[in-house]
Amino acid sequence: MHWNFGDLIEGVEAALPGDAPALIHDERVVTWSEFAARSNALAKALRARGAEPGDKLAFYLRNGTAYGEALGAAFKARLVHTNVNFRYLDDELVYILDNSDARAVVFDAEFSERVASVRSRCPKVATWIQVGGSPEQTPSFAEPYEALVAEGDGAPLDLARSPDDLLFMYTGGTTGMPKAVMWRHEDLWQAVGGGSQVPATRGRRPETPEVFLACVRDRGPGPRQLAACPLMHGTGLFSAIGSFLGGGCIATVGGANFDPVRLFDAVVRHRIQSIVIVGDAFARPMLRALDAEPERWDLSSLRVILSSGVMWSREVKMGLLRHQPGLMLADLFGSSEAIGFGRSVTSAKGERATARFEIGESCKVFTEDHREVVPGSGEPGYIARTGAIPLGYYKDEAKTAKTFPTIDGVRYSIPGDWCTVEADGSITLLGRGSACINTAGEKVYPEEVEEVLKTHRDVEDALVFGLEDERWGQAVTAVVSLRAGARFDESALREHVRARLAGYKTPKRLLLGDRAFRAANGKADYRSAAAHARDRLAEGG
Repeated sequence: MHWNFGDLIEGVEAALPGDAPALIHDERVVTWSEFAARSNALAKALRARGAEPGDKLAFYLRNGTAYGEALGAAFKARLVHTNVNFRYLDDELVYILDNSDARAVVFDAEFSERVASVRSRCPKVATWIQVGGSPEQTPSFAEPYEALVAEGDGAPLDLARSPDDLLFMYTGGTTGMPKAVMWRHEDLWQAVGGGSQVPATRGRRPETPEVFLACVRDRGPGPRQLAACPLMHGTGLFSAIGSFLGGGCIATVGGANFDPVRLFDAVVRHRIQSIVIVGDAFARPMLRALDAEPERWDLSSLRVILSSGVMWSREVKMGLLRHQPGLMLADLFGSSEAIGFGRSVTSAKGERATARFEIGESCKVFTEDHREVVPGSGEPGYIARTGAIPLGYYKDEAKTAKTFPTIDGVRYSIPGDWCTVEADGSITLLGRGSACINTAGEKVYPEEVEEVLKTHRDVEDALVFGLEDERWGQAVTAVVSLRAGARFDESALREHVRARLAGYKTPKRLLLGDRAFRAANGKADYRSAAAHARDRLAEGG
């Protein structure tokens, strides 16, 4: 066996009781025996339709059991998972399918009209598979998903696999067109923990897959993890892979928008032990639901809430702990290009300041000219990780060379997140360098200002960015959304920031947003927020 996801899944299927849950979506439960048969059948069906090892399988799906089954099929058939943001429109969808060289696409029925409209522009795609809807509602160019997972006897594939098999994770495109980060299975396995989630191997890496799977067999079914964020986002997918390959169960809930009531109902119904979110975009609605009905849910099964991708404010963490004091709230600092930059844990026993992280193993902080930052110097630098990192970006050698440089003979991943190194060796995240605002020669990191704005009692969310300005070069500008019943007072919000940060970091203008400028995965949509601000200011707002 290799450290290959297809091999590991087949090993877990053999190690666990067949009636143990593997996937849950709302009230639907897929057991490990059902998962094995259905993912095997889908893998064989894809192979029968011409898919070869290394071909790309695009996932144009919302959360659901089909995502997990198709992921297992991709790993078993040695196909490359390619995530597609389900909010993409025609040109964006065509770009991803063309750029990735996708040969097959699994798509939700709700997207069938969009798929039909772009299909002629995607000649590389040979197989279209529709999830959901009746067979009669399946377009003529596509095949029903349920028909494929019912093909054959569901027996395992006879296929040799490699630790060099790939997984693609497309970035969000916040600094240009999305790029596919290429992860080897073995590198991603080590990056997500390498089996350390299994008690018998905790604190060390099991030497072989056989040793790891023996530990899974001895322990039995693993914890039940609920992915509140989309699986097409790195936070959701990478967390799910780490848990699932350890014999855990991955749960999701339906709905086009995040619904905390539905989430907590699922926690109670399925005795969920951990939840994966992306910062305050998920945590704040969760806290509001608990505050509104504090006696409604029995959360005694819940032990951990994991967040990654954006900052998670102290105020919200403390509020969640009021409702479940036994929780461990973990901020994980990582990106599509590297996992494990840092970790910050808050519990009833103690906490770290917002944006302060214990630096990860194999990580350093470098200046722009690749000097290592001295702890306690206050000098900002880029966080970097070596070891288990991706191969680079698909079809982009120039960006690969920039993001994955070799420094003193060691290859690093440096996605562009700025931080400082404290005297005790911990790091303070400042934000993505590409979003850094240069105002009159001073650098302002948006996340720092956003976190201060969100401490104001009237502010629900805030995005900060620079707008072109004749006097300042870039003017610090903010768009905020308010809590229910609050009144917008620009002067009061500016004074709130000025009292806590240097004057040059205070937004020159604050504007009220007509919506939350965040994607379904909780990531900030700075482009749309900046466009909204420009429009409002042009109107005299």
